[in-house]
Amino acid sequence: MIEMITIAIAVVIVIMFILLGVLCILYFKSKKQTEKPINTANTQVQNKEKKSPKTYGQESVFDFMEFDKVEDNMISTKNGAKYVMVVECQGVNYDLMSEVEKNAVEEGFIQFLNTLRHPIQIYTQTRTINLESSIQTYRSKINEVEQDLQKQQRRYEEMVNSGKYSEEQLNAAFYELTKATNLYEYGKDIIYTTERMSLNKNVLNQKYYVVIPYYPEELGENNFDKQEIRNLAFSELYTRAQSIIRTLSVCGINGRVLDSNSLVDLLYVAYNRDSAEIYGVDKALQAGYDELYSTAPDVLDKKMNVLNEQIGRQAFEKANQKVIEAKSEKQKALEQKQEKMEDLIDQMAKMIIEQNQAVIGKDVAQNAINKVNQDTVKRRGRPRKQVNPEEGGTKENEQENTAKSARATRTA
Repeated sequence: MIEMITIAIAVVIVIMFILLGVLCILYFKSKKQTEKPINTANTQVQNKEKKSPKTYGQESVFDFMEFDKVEDNMISTKNGAKYVMVVECQGVNYDLMSEVEKNAVEEGFIQFLNTLRHPIQIYTQTRTINLESSIQTYRSKINEVEQDLQKQQRRYEEMVNSGKYSEEQLNAAFYELTKATNLYEYGKDIIYTTERMSLNKNVLNQKYYVVIPYYPEELGENNFDKQEIRNLAFSELYTRAQSIIRTLSVCGINGRVLDSNSLVDLLYVAYNRDSAEIYGVDKALQAGYDELYSTAPDVLDKKMNVLNEQIGRQAFEKANQKVIEAKSEKQKALEQKQEKMEDLIDQMAKMIIEQNQAVIGKDVAQNAINKVNQDTVKRRGRPRKQVNPEEGGTKENEQENTAKSARATRTA
């Protein structure tokens, strides 16, 4: 019994030593694992301190899009694994049609569905109508009308002031001026109405599209390169699109194949529904929104460009104004010269009569000179004393008047 008890005690002691050894091993392992993250954290902090500051480069937005590019009126996706062409359709008002027209539309749509041999997708896009481009077009047209109106006003004033035009000509010019004035006022009313409509954000427009896909896998095994596959895809998609357009025309629906620019606009509105009302695709491309990171131009360069545009615009306006003033001054100078020319003609005529007085006779010559003087008085519109020998004039007065007219002629 004593031997059995001693053996049992020895076994228990051995087991206790084994358990203590296992516990010590587990303790040291757990301690090492807790120290490792601290050391790695310290090494990471040291590595960050040693690294240079990060630099960011430009990355294309197309790296994050579901499509690769838009070319040849097609959308290429998945690195050429799929090509898409879109047909825009113009909707019809089905509710306002008669029963006969509704039946014709339904039969045409059934025929359209029966002729399909490939999958399609019908896509509807709701857009807010942006009238900014229309307003800009109206303003440019109104500026042209305003310039034409100003020219007609100046021309009409010159015609009235010159006194050389008949009443019929003045009435015709006034009629044209009235037409231009009415056109200008009508254009301003259109701009005002369109601007008020643009303030209403509830003016919506729905566009309907038929999306036609094509997979190069349909060609089977082939040795075509990417360019040849793209050409085959375009031919097949264009044939399918034209077939859809023809079958939809039976329903009274007109369609057209979207070009590359229209496809870009469609995708831009689909991905930017909130900002598409404010920034169009043209402004987005000009602003560099096709890149994830962009750098703004220098502020001083912007100010310099604005000053250059302002200087050029003001210089152009000043040049136009001075040209108009120069033309009016030239017109006045021409009119003055015409009046002086008539005076010179009268004086020259009197001088010729005096020189040929011996041939034509003294009385005839004096009568002719009086006729010339009468024409001069009528033209100038002021009375003038005439000298006639039959009404008490003396020979000395006649000689004095003849000498004065000769001196005036030579002076002129």
